[in-house]
Amino acid sequence: MNTPLENNPLRIVFMGTPDFAVASLKAIVESGFDVVGVITAPDRPAGRGRKVQESAVKQFAVQHHLKVLQPTNLKDEAFLEELRSLKANLQVVVAFRMLPKVVWQMPEHGTFNLHASLLPQYRGAAPINWAIINGETETGVTTFFIDEKIDTGGIILQKIEKITQEDNVGTLHDRLMKLGGELVVETCNQIASGKVASTPQKHFDDLKPAPKIHKDTCKIDWNKSLDAIHNHIRGLSPYPGAWAFLVNHGDKDPIKIYATHKEPAQHNDEIGKLIADKKTLKVGVADGYLHLLEIQLPGKRKMETKAVLNGLDLDKNAHLC
Repeated sequence: MNTPLENNPLRIVFMGTPDFAVASLKAIVESGFDVVGVITAPDRPAGRGRKVQESAVKQFAVQHHLKVLQPTNLKDEAFLEELRSLKANLQVVVAFRMLPKVVWQMPEHGTFNLHASLLPQYRGAAPINWAIINGETETGVTTFFIDEKIDTGGIILQKIEKITQEDNVGTLHDRLMKLGGELVVETCNQIASGKVASTPQKHFDDLKPAPKIHKDTCKIDWNKSLDAIHNHIRGLSPYPGAWAFLVNHGDKDPIKIYATHKEPAQHNDEIGKLIADKKTLKVGVADGYLHLLEIQLPGKRKMETKAVLNGLDLDKNAHLC
């Protein structure tokens, strides 16, 4: 990686919360930039025990003796005063919340964001999920200067990443996380050199959004095509997980499906019908069968389907809906 230029040292405030952001913060630190502060989400109780958990970014920052701020209100005057006192001349944002203008306008060199898509496509909270759900064959990462709207600012740099048929959101997330860290450092180097340039985002009539994923988003529509259902499942695996209702022996219970294999075929089975033998479980859809490879039954852990079949009693009318 390049090192920052001596004649124009950057003083960086980094803003982020989840694991995805840690890779960028780590890359900045390892490249020798001066990180004068880290802004992350407040500690929150999580899990069944409601144990207070620190964000992944906070954990990294504490380990590396970086100053951490955890405001609940980004417009609070006490926070703004503390932010000003850091005398940052650049702010870098990765997987954080929307910033008020008073924050993103504060540093001399502006505030740039890393987004996990090739903007302007897939603006929004879940770009990695939606790229796979929509069957894209490539995506990427973008750095851009923040403006008053969400993910609309001038583009600084982009890198393309292929999406393979074997990818799910987990594998793609990890590759984009690493690629994003590299792009953030390249962007910092450009800004430090005084040679940074940004390009306004182009307008397209067919822009694809990437809204937040909700439970209803994860429900499988078995009337869609084999490809669409397969992409929907891998675009939500391993988290939060696509789901459907299993109707069996008069009960209707939700199950999660994490991995599938496509079998294009013509058949006369009803859509949603489950067909099982000792090793395989498949469901009929309009243009074939979807083999269920990894599922999670209610109250159970995620398992390979062939292991689940040992104790699964399906009646002749069992189906998914």
